[in-house]
Amino acid sequence: MVNVTNTIPAAAKSREKIFSIITKASGWLDALGFSWVTPILRMLAGDNPREQLGELKRVLLIPLLGILAFLLAWGVLAPKVQTSLGAVPGPVQVWEQAGNLIDDHIREREKADAFYERQDQRNEKRVADGKQPKYRDYTGKPTFFDQIVTSLFTVGLGFLIATVVAVPLGIASGLSRSFNGAINPLVQIFKPVSPLAWLPIVTMIISAVYADPYDWMPKSLLVSAVTVTLCSMWPTLINTALGVASVDKDLMNVGRVLQLPTSKTITQVVLPSSLPLIFTGLRLSLGVGWMVLIAAEMLAQNPGLGKFVWDEFQNGSSQSLAKIMVAVLTIGIIGFMLDRLMFALQRAFTFSSNR
Repeated sequence: MVNVTNTIPAAAKSREKIFSIITKASGWLDALGFSWVTPILRMLAGDNPREQLGELKRVLLIPLLGILAFLLAWGVLAPKVQTSLGAVPGPVQVWEQAGNLIDDHIREREKADAFYERQDQRNEKRVADGKQPKYRDYTGKPTFFDQIVTSLFTVGLGFLIATVVAVPLGIASGLSRSFNGAINPLVQIFKPVSPLAWLPIVTMIISAVYADPYDWMPKSLLVSAVTVTLCSMWPTLINTALGVASVDKDLMNVGRVLQLPTSKTITQVVLPSSLPLIFTGLRLSLGVGWMVLIAAEMLAQNPGLGKFVWDEFQNGSSQSLAKIMVAVLTIGIIGFMLDRLMFALQRAFTFSSNR
């Protein structure tokens, strides 16, 4: 016979373990923007269906209804607005152009593959004839997806430079009132400066000091990245200084009693306590950098999403406005994903966000 008294506690423990795993995973799902998965998992695990359906309604159904209402309003109102390029495209036209951009990317990749295949055949023949092979890169036009990659690389480079500059300055500012007093006026002066004002200065300086650019780092890309740096570093600097200044004084006193060197005080006391605010600054900086990037790429002609928008505006074809809207939605979606990524990193590296 089956021992029922042993089976029930074992099933209960197994269920508790499953719910514990789901609870731990829910934080990460929420950080990555998949909070709607949690109630589904809890229902599958046997939790109260009514309660979980209510939660699913809150985190999935209501947002989907909001998006649907926006799409309906867009589809109804867009044809009524006439521009120099015709009526404003609705969701259907924008979706069609998104498909066309995907098709263009596929065709361009097929052309590139055919080019390299022909080059390999020619080189095989040259080697057979005792000659040295010749290699050239494919020089076809960048596709929409190539431009997305360029923009991500540019904003990543600018954000990296901003972090390397802003975090040490923020730590020094938070630890020293004198340093904070010296740097604060400069922060307040330069923080509101537009990227359109920085761009000519950055362009002239980089043109002077970067006269022989590398193939993988053209001037236009570096100009855009440095402009992103100058506009996005301030939230990280300010939040880092605030986080360091807010470290518990008792912890700092313990470091003094133990006679910890400055480097260890920073790495073992200051940084762990101030990481939540530092990551808040990093999230803000990345969001600012992504917004600034588009304007910088337009003027610097860096072959990213900003240049794509500008080229389509200059093109003025009947499909240009729909393609610009595809770019706008792409920029928004990527910005959301970057923010979720930074939030997930914050959860991974800070204690306060994991409680």
